[in-house]
Amino acid sequence: LPGPPFTHQQTPRKMVYYGQTSCEQDTERYLDVMKYVFSCYKKEVPLIINTMGWVKGEGLLLLIDIIRLLSPSHIVQMDVCDWKAMAPLTPEHIHLRAGLHTKGKQQPKCKQLDVDAAESWKCSEGEDASVPQYKLLYVHPEFPRAGVAGEARVHSGILRDMSILGYLGHLQYPDIGAVLPLRSLVPYQVSFSAVALRVIHTDVAPTNIMYAVNASWIGLCCIPDEVRCQTNGPVLLTQTPVCDCLGFGIVRGVDMEKKLYHILTPVPPENLRLVNCLLLGNIAIPNCVLVNQQGIEGEIPYVTSDYNYSI
Repeated sequence: LPGPPFTHQQTPRKMVYYGQTSCEQDTERYLDVMKYVFSCYKKEVPLIINTMGWVKGEGLLLLIDIIRLLSPSHIVQMDVCDWKAMAPLTPEHIHLRAGLHTKGKQQPKCKQLDVDAAESWKCSEGEDASVPQYKLLYVHPEFPRAGVAGEARVHSGILRDMSILGYLGHLQYPDIGAVLPLRSLVPYQVSFSAVALRVIHTDVAPTNIMYAVNASWIGLCCIPDEVRCQTNGPVLLTQTPVCDCLGFGIVRGVDMEKKLYHILTPVPPENLRLVNCLLLGNIAIPNCVLVNQQGIEGEIPYVTSDYNYSI
């Protein structure tokens, strides 16, 4: 909690790579991810859940789903100056109000999001779930411009870039005393047949998949299924898995002749042995990583200052 997050990064106990800065396009997978991560919580220590700032429209309905799913003991609700659109999230309000994927008391039955995995979501037809039991702590900040959405979006982007840069800092050698450019670091070689590949946020034609992956930020993940390669090309997943993410990396290059990915990552080798899936999301490498590489002659790959915005 104290200080900017990028200054004291730690390895998570359980992590899933969602691959986008907003869950608006796929709220069902977001809830699946939350259930998967929350399943490892054994209640041996207190758990603080930092929810999103998306509390309007479907975001508020999704927040109701999350409260039902996680059953917290306390909720801290922070109001915004001069904005009264959001009602206090009292237990009675949550009990009656329909969420995005769940239904409240007034609905005839409770819709299940995932019948196989959502044991905590059980609610048979005609059965009325009890009012949730938690304490609501309502906070009204007095400082000006609290909750201004535009500024929050800009600040979150800067903090995200700083977190990525802090993570990439683990690639540096502390005894050298100088920051080495990424092109000076030796990448891992990973065979096409050793890992499955999936682009999370959009559809990419198989013929263009390597153009998308090259020079991209990726999640290094572990799927339970064995990766089987029937061709000499990359192994492509047809659906985005909800699976453990062991860390992140940059695809520095792709060797199409030797069928190899070249990947830079600070993840230790003992964890890399478990990685059998690469997930590419809508998270960009900070511009300064590409633009500020020292000793580059000529044009920088994937960087342009002459872009036609009418295209």
